[in-house]
Amino acid sequence: MNQLNCIMLVEDDPDIQIVAKLALETVGGFRVEICENGNQALAQMMSLRPDLILLDVMMPGMDGPTTLAKLREIKEAKDIPVIFMTAKVQQQELEEYQNLGALGVIAKPFDPMKLADQVREVWSKDHV
Repeated sequence: MNQLNCIMLVEDDPDIQIVAKLALETVGGFRVEICENGNQALAQMMSLRPDLILLDVMMPGMDGPTTLAKLREIKEAKDIPVIFMTAKVQQQELEEYQNLGALGVIAKPFDPMKLADQVREVWSKDHV
């Protein structure tokens, strides 16, 4: 079973970047690398080699679903688990995200004190 150590956070909102990074590193003990958009995530994928990607759904330029599709075209990234983070959590949307290949979805706004546990819970579904 792979260890969950490094998380790539792909998020365009600076406030969410700060809160999520702090919560995941301080509370969760993870190493978090931030990418501000899908293009940056694609460009840095090979050098960062994250264990997991937390991916915002709504971003300017390239949205989360498009970023996920492009990540799946990269041989070394096609099997990296992705969790979407979004305020759009209607049942139909959740099913759509999972059909796109997301391991799970974490709703925004999230509780910083619970974020690391939420990530671990979704991760464990795929790594039992």
